[in-house]
Amino acid sequence: MDIPALQARLDEAKYICGGDVAATLLVALRLGRPLLIEGPAGVGKTEIAKVMASALDRELVRLQCYEGLDESKALYEWNYQKQLLSIQVQMNRRDADELTRSLFSDEYLLERPLLRAIRSEKPVVLLIDEIDKADEEFEAFLLELLSEMQVTIPEVGTIPARSIPFVVLTSNRTRPLGEALRRRCAYLYLQYPDIEKETAIIKAKRPNVGEHLAVQVAQAIHSLRESESILKKPSIAETLDWTSALEALGIRDLTMDAARQTMGFVLKSSEDMEAAGDVLYGQGRGCGHDHDHGHSHGQDHEHCGACGRHQA
Repeated sequence: MDIPALQARLDEAKYICGGDVAATLLVALRLGRPLLIEGPAGVGKTEIAKVMASALDRELVRLQCYEGLDESKALYEWNYQKQLLSIQVQMNRRDADELTRSLFSDEYLLERPLLRAIRSEKPVVLLIDEIDKADEEFEAFLLELLSEMQVTIPEVGTIPARSIPFVVLTSNRTRPLGEALRRRCAYLYLQYPDIEKETAIIKAKRPNVGEHLAVQVAQAIHSLRESESILKKPSIAETLDWTSALEALGIRDLTMDAARQTMGFVLKSSEDMEAAGDVLYGQGRGCGHDHDHGHSHGQDHEHCGACGRHQA
């Protein structure tokens, strides 16, 4: 597979990206290197793992990180109830040492995402999502897997990977990641798309939406993200949700009223929704995209973010 072939597969999965992103993905895949993807929330970091699984026809194994995550949730856990039952049944039938050894076998081992990924007979895509939310101790725990493609279970020993997974780690940069982890990974930084690319994403994901509305939505989203008044910047997923909401109402032109009616699909706090009035409508004064009626030439105009033009 070369870069155009991979990009074609990503296009089939309706993931719009540039050649530089496709090149990074392909090289990381060929070298068997984990890939660390950073960027603001909602730029499509997690989506890369999903579309790569689709493009490569692999299973996606996902580990969602959070504070307090440990190896019992990420790697393995022993089935203590089954072990206890086995002890009760066999304690008078088997030698104590033999019984103890039998309790720490595959029969009693519960696979968690990391162990499942490296013990898979077929290569998988392993997504370690939002690694910055996990503790530094867990980050250090990952180093053996990322560098050697193996894990160690004290009762069992070292378990090498049966097949090499394509490992994708994502981070929203809520805390700095350690240099040891960074050295073991290829690196990709994603930013919010520009208006042209976001329009292409809308058209790919929502093919029934007209070009005019797709451009208007992309322009409005760009205005919201650029504004310092908006605290939670809209994600690409929320762009698509907004487009779907407009489509559901049969709206083909993003007027002020249409934007107000559907703003709850793109902004998720009362503060941001209130601020959106100034960003998109210019102090809440309507335009309806009918900018030429009643305006004298040379009059000062106020920006209307919903359509990218101005109103008096």
